[in-house]
Amino acid sequence: MLVADDERLLADTIAQGLRRLSMAVDVCYDGDGALERISVNRYDVAVLDRDMPGRTGDEVCRSLAGSDAGTRVLMLTAAAGIRDRVEGLGLGADDYLTKPFAFAELVARVQALGRRSAPALPPVLEQHGVVLDVARHTVTRDGRPLALSPKEFAVLHVLMRANGRVVSAEDLLEQAWDEFADPFTNAVRVTLMTLRRKLGQPAIIHTVPRAGYRIGGPE
Repeated sequence: MLVADDERLLADTIAQGLRRLSMAVDVCYDGDGALERISVNRYDVAVLDRDMPGRTGDEVCRSLAGSDAGTRVLMLTAAAGIRDRVEGLGLGADDYLTKPFAFAELVARVQALGRRSAPALPPVLEQHGVVLDVARHTVTRDGRPLALSPKEFAVLHVLMRANGRVVSAEDLLEQAWDEFADPFTNAVRVTLMTLRRKLGQPAIIHTVPRAGYRIGGPE
């Protein structure tokens, strides 16, 4: 997801909190930076401050609404009047949250918008005895709670969302890490190794040679 706000401390704090919940977050501090990132990356959700230098959040929102990116927009702003809300939603925003706000509410709204991205997914995923609850940020296997790191949770979430389809290492890196991830890193391989160990036997994450990884039953 993308967080764009000219209050740098706020933007960085939001991003840090969301990353702790295993979300891959890019951050920028003005509308021009937001449009630049949107032009090269696909985001499930964009959190936009309306009043940013350069291109405003309104312009970024209008650009997203007129595209086929499928990005859901959460306006985050101090403009709290009814007219402001109506105007923001009229620009194409999917949701509107005013400052100051409770972080828990921001998370709930972001997760709800993420579920509305195509294809729509339920908040709880279950495959091969593994139950992943996005809202509660919990994972169990055959009823046994698993203590996963944020990146392990994120990788498992991406694989379970694919529902048996092969996910390349590049796609895992793009969806579970942020824009500063080194494309030559071995982070994906290391995270998969620890995730497999925690999931236990029988193995459900399978390597497809020269293609990637997938969730499936015993082979």
